[in-house]
Amino acid sequence: MSAEVLQHPLDAVRAAAGGAGDAGPGAGSTDAERRRRRREVLVLAGLALLAVVVVAVYLTVDVRAGWAFVLPFRGRRVAAMVVVGVAVAVSTVVFQTLTANRILTPSIMGFDALYQTIQTTLVFALGGVAVASIGAVPQFGVSVVVMLAASLALFLGLFGGARRSLHLVLLVGVVLGTLLRSVTALLQRVMDPSEFQVLQGRLFASFSAVDERLLVVAAVVVAACTAVLWALHRRLDVLALGRETAVTLGLDVRRTSLVLIALVAVLVSVSTALVGPITFFGLLVANLAYALAGSHRHAVTLPTAALLAVVTLVGGQAVLEHLLGQDTVLSVVVEFLGGIVFIGMLVAGSRRR
Repeated sequence: MSAEVLQHPLDAVRAAAGGAGDAGPGAGSTDAERRRRRREVLVLAGLALLAVVVVAVYLTVDVRAGWAFVLPFRGRRVAAMVVVGVAVAVSTVVFQTLTANRILTPSIMGFDALYQTIQTTLVFALGGVAVASIGAVPQFGVSVVVMLAASLALFLGLFGGARRSLHLVLLVGVVLGTLLRSVTALLQRVMDPSEFQVLQGRLFASFSAVDERLLVVAAVVVAACTAVLWALHRRLDVLALGRETAVTLGLDVRRTSLVLIALVAVLVSVSTALVGPITFFGLLVANLAYALAGSHRHAVTLPTAALLAVVTLVGGQAVLEHLLGQDTVLSVVVEFLGGIVFIGMLVAGSRRR
């Protein structure tokens, strides 16, 4: 296939849709296209403005200490929420494009279960005091390396054969996730109660005590992966059309899928190792982004999902801290809402059948 097809893979589809008539129908389709683009710009601009307002409110409301202390303290939390929100949102949208399923998320691959198994094994084998003395940087490195190595070994192995498909990856991910959760539950049952209490604080996502060194590393990695995915957004549009159509338009589906899977694995590994697992958060913001954007173009859905993630995390943290007195953890609320969305999507899907 020619290089022009890969550079602008949707041009053939657009030409086929608009080439039937250049007079009346063409003018109507042009007006509809302009309205759609205007709506996309307004949605992105509105979300960007809302994200700035939410961040400003979180940084400045109810300040009782000196600004020299409050701004760096809250700013570190905001930075962690932005990094994690962008990583989870972008990785979920890309993963759902790969699987052609809006219910599945990267957590189905067993990332959350693997993270919990790593933390449980460390506390069980070394003890809570010894694990705390290891330091945040080595623990972050171990978690990222183990999760990334496991995911890449799984995907590269399953995609190595001609007959292997993404559905097999998902099936293996479900089985491995179930196995890891069973191992984690067994270790927790035989664990000393005091060690179990230490472990519980490590199994829920928390933005309160993020190490600055880890935050800088995670921000660089997430920014690099997001930039690469943005450069591939046209190829993602083609993948969303279906495998057969993508092949017809000249896209190397297998190679592109491997690159995307690797980037998703890096994003999920880094974000999970930084603050902990947030299982249903990606599902929540990705589907809200699809509904709000009103477009299947990844040039719109990717930034929409990222901005929604920032607004959700920072706004939710502001409500918990300033209105609810930090009575609960943000990840618990997000998991609750995401679980409701997940169940609702399953029920709606079964009714359509």
